[in-house]
Amino acid sequence: MNAIAGSNAVKIRARGVTKRFAVRRRADVIAVDGVDLDVEENELLAIVGPSGCGKSTFLYMVGGFLEVSEGEILVDGRRVTGPGTDRGIVFQHFALFPWLTVRENILYGLRERKVAEAEREATTAELIALIGLRGFEDVYPKQLSGGMKQRVAIARTLAIDPEILLMDEPFGALDAQTRTVMQDELLRIWNQRKKTVLFVTHDVHEAVRLADRVVVMTARPGRIKAIIDAREAHAPDAANVRESPEIARKVNEIWEHLRDEVALAQRQEAVSSSGRGG
Repeated sequence: MNAIAGSNAVKIRARGVTKRFAVRRRADVIAVDGVDLDVEENELLAIVGPSGCGKSTFLYMVGGFLEVSEGEILVDGRRVTGPGTDRGIVFQHFALFPWLTVRENILYGLRERKVAEAEREATTAELIALIGLRGFEDVYPKQLSGGMKQRVAIARTLAIDPEILLMDEPFGALDAQTRTVMQDELLRIWNQRKKTVLFVTHDVHEAVRLADRVVVMTARPGRIKAIIDAREAHAPDAANVRESPEIARKVNEIWEHLRDEVALAQRQEAVSSSGRGG
């Protein structure tokens, strides 16, 4: 199934994107197979699917960290051939430098880009305020909670002012309460600093609550099975809405598409584990 944009400007365009991984003494594994997808400018698009379906693989191809085996990915009409400062990535496990303070972690990318000192100090102070960590500037990551660490990780990515945020299950390692708070924070930041966001998650409820559209992927090899418009589930004060009949209906709709794919992925994993055991 294709996910082709409407009248809005297209920021990311994937056409026929396939990713194969060579496996020693076995046939190549196809992780992503023939994906066509348009992501509109300033859209928050979520990707859900069973484990191993190629969600993160696709994200890393958009980021330029993995090469496309077939097809192409375009950002603003230019083919992706490697990483770039127009795309910033936020990982699940924070990826902070433990020997640097909150302030120094955010400053790091600005120093690497040789941004003038006055500008980088102003940007860092602005981002610390944006993520709600004033007073924690000189604290080290080991002294922070999981949610605070992820706020710093997001701020460090925003510091380079990418046009696209790639988020690979950024709240997956957090407890349920902190995860809800971080969803609120992401919506608040996104509303203040409109970016194009590609958000990979296993959590269907999270996808519906956050995203404009939700892409449902099949079990491996990952293809697009359905694209669900989630905007009608969002109230004007969506950041304060966690449960509503509209959200519940969209979650159920996505699960109707996803249920068989999860079962197939589990069977694939059982067969794979059996083969390894033999």
